[in-house]
Amino acid sequence: MGEGIGSLLPFALMFVVIYFFMIAPQMKRAKKEKKFAAGLKKGDKIITKSGLHGKITELNDKDNSCVIETLAGKLKFDRSAISMEMSSKLNTPATNTK
Repeated sequence: MGEGIGSLLPFALMFVVIYFFMIAPQMKRAKKEKKFAAGLKKGDKIITKSGLHGKITELNDKDNSCVIETLAGKLKFDRSAISMEMSSKLNTPATNTK
């Protein structure tokens, strides 16, 4: 009986390591992205995950989409298509480094 538990211990340890190094951070990131998408407002400058730059002109809560004004005109995108990292960098003020 002791051998059965001893042989399962490496698998249990491997699952715990995978959970804390892969699954938990991915869930935390998804939660942050969802909060970011919910916090978008009119006038925010954004960059989509495909690299399109624009400014939000309309938000639609029914289908979780937004209208983005670009140089080419107005386009409708899903909020999940907006890049959290790139948009955050775009909206943070630049610091002078001397």
